[in-house]
Amino acid sequence: MPSHQPVMLDAAIAGLAPHPGGIYVDCTFGRGGHSRALLAQLAGTGMLHALDQDPEAVQAARNGFAAHPNFCIHHRNFVELAAWAAEQGIAGRIDGILMDLGVSSPQLDDAARGFSFSKDGPLDMRMNPQAGEPAARWLARASEAEIAAVLWRYGEERNSRRIARRIVETRGTTPIETTAQLAALIASVPGPRSRSIHPATRSFQAIRIHINRELEALEAGLDAAIDVLAPGGRLVVISFHSLEDRIVKHRLRAAARAAVLRLHGKHFPSDAECAANPRARSAVLRIAERIRGA
Repeated sequence: MPSHQPVMLDAAIAGLAPHPGGIYVDCTFGRGGHSRALLAQLAGTGMLHALDQDPEAVQAARNGFAAHPNFCIHHRNFVELAAWAAEQGIAGRIDGILMDLGVSSPQLDDAARGFSFSKDGPLDMRMNPQAGEPAARWLARASEAEIAAVLWRYGEERNSRRIARRIVETRGTTPIETTAQLAALIASVPGPRSRSIHPATRSFQAIRIHINRELEALEAGLDAAIDVLAPGGRLVVISFHSLEDRIVKHRLRAAARAAVLRLHGKHFPSDAECAANPRARSAVLRIAERIRGA
């Protein structure tokens, strides 16, 4: 399996407080860093189910985890968590659920997936390449107003209207089909800039979130996770930008006010982890526990 550093691994496992014989769900398998650590804690007992919508991640799980009889990978989006748990007969019996949100390092590192402006490749951005609409196709058909709204809503891009106008102007004569094309186009648009990040960072984030319906999936997935946990079961969520964390915070706090969850705080990566793994720098980890008898 490709080398991959899971973010906030120790904090995530500690937050789940796994015990042998328990039932756990890794909603975002990726390349299995968190799953591998969870399996070590289970010591051959209990069951770990992993979900991922990316067929490459599913294949990596089948290749790398075949020796674990108490592990099962499912090609599912966690937006389907409630229905999936019911199918498995484990709704209300799950001792821990982990969600590590956003795009994974292997997805970013593969130019063919189209997530990164630093590597030229087809402008796709789908977490599941077998479903949905590629980013290039959406940019080719969306109205200027729709593009501007997505860039602002999901990327807080201050140049959203200028960038949308340039995209519509450009596509009239030249199809925008690669990540390098789009990144160069965005960089060429005048307007206010952040000196700390690439000009295309916010726009790429916004388009990816829109293409994959990430925030809608997160809302549904969180509600389902809270519902399917066993009394005393733990939910651990790792988010990477303020839009995600805001949804997580509000959903968990609402459940706590309703006496469904007990919150166990917000945690950040150490300086040492951020230095060793730059992807961890923006991570926020939140822990909640389903209240016994709720």
